[in-house]
This record gives sequence, structure tokens and C-alpha cells, in this order.
Amino acid sequence: MIVIDSLRKSFFLHLQGGVTLSVLKKISLEVKAGECLALCGPSGSGKSTLVRLLYANYKARDGKILVRHQGQWVDMVKAELRKVLEIRKLTIGYVSQFLRVIPRIPALDVVMEPLQREGIAAHNARRHAEDMLTRLNIPQRLWGISPTTFSGGEQQRINIARSFIKPYPILLLDEPTAALDATNRRVVVELIQDAKERGAAIVGVFHDEEVRDAVSTCIFEMTFDGGQA
Repeated sequence: MIVIDSLRKSFFLHLQGGVTLSVLKKISLEVKAGECLALCGPSGSGKSTLVRLLYANYKARDGKILVRHQGQWVDMVKAELRKVLEIRKLTIGYVSQFLRVIPRIPALDVVMEPLQREGIAAHNARRHAEDMLTRLNIPQRLWGISPTTFSGGEQQRINIARSFIKPYPILLLDEPTAALDATNRRVVVELIQDAKERGAAIVGVFHDEEVRDAVSTCIFEMTFDGGQA
């Protein structure tokens, strides 16, 4: 489902005298359907950068990021914006470290949105969203309120609900259990296990070793100098 070949990424720091910071150096990996690959390594080794490259939030300097999209391979490094947006809609779900939503949109509508984009009837999308919010222990009194007012842990659960409500073939998870209590961490582990069982290919950053050990099928070690162990 995912093939990364000789991927390199650097940042040009305009405000730091034009210094070029090399973050990733010739990273190569593969992820198959039903696998959960955990990215491991010290802080600053580029784990979150790699996840953002997979989602095309960043553009790579060199190399390939091939994702399986509707039976075809697409290189996210070279893909045009229209194709990237199509892939995000249909193929790749992404739980980032921060919730980014339009202010004043109720939490229920935020979670429903991926289903509504596909033309699923509003009442069916609402039912699935209610089930997901209930599973993630978001109180019903909050469903009609914008999640921008929520606590960090509640916002993260909205992020998770929105990404897991649709059966994306590929899931990218950047510290999905950060700021969650033990009960909700267990729920997220169950959601990840369910996604693996239906054949999703998952790439995740898990600083919680217990969660990582529970969900990962393989480990990819990254080093501080931007390489792979």
C-alpha cells in the first residue's frame, strides 16, 4: 500500500542565515495492507516529518512516496494538488497532533464531514458520527459545540473520530494517544486493531510504548542524523 524509496527532506531556514537543515536522508520502507508500522527514534529524528511527507503537507527533496490509490500507484512527491486532495478524500486518513477545524462548526458535524463528502445521506452520516463519539466517550452535551472550545484530550478524540469514521485504506497517526487517559487509550488501540483487521495500512508515531507494542506489526528505527537504523 505504501512504498518509500530513497526519500530525502531538508529545510532551508531563511531566518537563520540561510542554513539548510537535513532532516531525512535516503529513507526507504514498505507497508502492506493490514500492517501497522511504528516509527521509532529520538526526538528530532524526523518521525512526524515523515508522516507529513506521506500526507503531502511537506514536499520531499528527492525520492519517491508511492501510495496505492484506487488500484494505481501515485507518487505523492510529484502528484498535482488536485490528485493529492483526491487521495486525501478517498484513500488516506490522518490523525495529526493538533485539531484544525473551522471555528463554530459543531463537533458532530466535524466528525460527519468525511462521510458527507462522499455523498452519504446526512441521517446515516449522523448516526455513524454519534456512534463514534459515544465510543470515544465524548459527552452528548458537547456534540453541538465547536471542538475549538474543548480540552486537549477531547480535541484529540474528535480528531480520531473524524479519521476513523471512514474506512480509509491508509491511516497516518501522529501520536494519536497523546493527552488521552488510560480508558480512551484502550479505545484507540481497539480502533487501530479494527482498522488492521479490515486491511488498512497504518503508519504511526507512538511515544506511548504500551500502545506501540499493542498495535504495531513492525518497527522502523530512525536516527538523529536523519537516516534509518
